[in-house]
Amino acid sequence: MGGKYRVTGAAYPRMSRPRRRRRIVLTVLGAVLGLALLGYGSVQLMNVFRGEGGSGKHQAAGKDCATPKPRAGAAAAASPAAAKPAAALPQPGEITVNVYNATPRAGLAKAVGDELKKRGFTIGKVGNAPADFDKKVPGTGILLGSPKTDKAAFSVLGTQIEGDTQQTDAREGTDIDLILGDAFKELSPKEAADKELYLLANPQPAPAKTC
Repeated sequence: MGGKYRVTGAAYPRMSRPRRRRRIVLTVLGAVLGLALLGYGSVQLMNVFRGEGGSGKHQAAGKDCATPKPRAGAAAAASPAAAKPAAALPQPGEITVNVYNATPRAGLAKAVGDELKKRGFTIGKVGNAPADFDKKVPGTGILLGSPKTDKAAFSVLGTQIEGDTQQTDAREGTDIDLILGDAFKELSPKEAADKELYLLANPQPAPAKTC
């Protein structure tokens, strides 16, 4: 073409130069993206072989809360113990209680003895405490018995009074002295004592550990 619309040789290369630059940029970006995908795939593959995949992480995070798998021998050994019933507690009527008052409050031993009798205990001697204890018991009370006395009998009587302490002496019998101290106000309410006695006879298993 001629005139002012004539295209010279110097103008043509300048028109094709942007197209070539775009192709180079796209090629470089494609190569970078390909290398990134290849690197990510390699890392995931290494994690799978190392056991660090998704399921492995969940197992590692939960291993502290997982229940250990019992051994066959241990399970067999534990079965007889689990089936063995707990030793029966003595009934209140099988426990003879001597009630002694170590406080200045008159008539306290008789009142407590009468209440324990209503609750099913067998009452022996009632009166003032021996000189070794009279006015010398600052706490709630002392349960005093023979070293041969069934420990469960102490526990059953202990459900009736809060804050008691247990001691033994040289007696031969199985009776238990309840020596009332200065801090004593009254026996535990019957409902609370019955509940404590029930829990004593039916111990609750420890709650299972939760995650």
